[in-house]
Amino acid sequence: MNRRACGRHLAAMAAAVVMVVTTGIVALPALAGQIVAAPQDGPTAMQDASWYQAQLQLRSRSANARVIRVQSQAEPGMRGPVTNLPLPRYVSLKGNEGNARRGPSLSHRIDWVFRHAGMPLRVVAEFGHWRRVEDKDGAGGWVHYALLSGVRTALVTQDMVQLRNRPDPDADVVAKAETGAIVRLGECNPGWCRISGGGQRGWVPKQAIWGVDPQEIRD
Repeated sequence: MNRRACGRHLAAMAAAVVMVVTTGIVALPALAGQIVAAPQDGPTAMQDASWYQAQLQLRSRSANARVIRVQSQAEPGMRGPVTNLPLPRYVSLKGNEGNARRGPSLSHRIDWVFRHAGMPLRVVAEFGHWRRVEDKDGAGGWVHYALLSGVRTALVTQDMVQLRNRPDPDADVVAKAETGAIVRLGECNPGWCRISGGGQRGWVPKQAIWGVDPQEIRD
């Protein structure tokens, strides 16, 4: 194969190295120096062959280094490959701010910033020290595990929801909570959960809050 034919062969290989992002795959930054000009004069045929062989090896390494496999979106009944805890599951934001990134590393761009301490979040995937989380509206990304807490909280989704002294629609109302209030989550039965916040405590219907699964029971 002459030099011109080899050049065309390398160009075809370069064009064939395509980053494909699918469920469960995160694209890594491309390696530097992707295209190297072929020598135009001077080297012998043996040197040419060595040069092209080196470029083929470089291209092969580049292709293999471009993607890493991570866990796909969680389905009910799954367990995390890192923690062996159920997926999906709920956690809360430990501090006042948490960056959600496009991929599980500091090199990935920040897509979202959570700014409310105690905010409930849903973990849907794990990779190393990173957890893929989402909020009530499905927004989120990859967050370092150190920014998350196992303390269970909930987000009130109905305005002026009534807190009752018993899990019964006819029980006495002890307080009311506004939409968007972040509360501490206590025990839950099939239809009600006990929440607390602002010095008040009471039972609310499960459909009035986000941060607990419909079938979840808590003692």
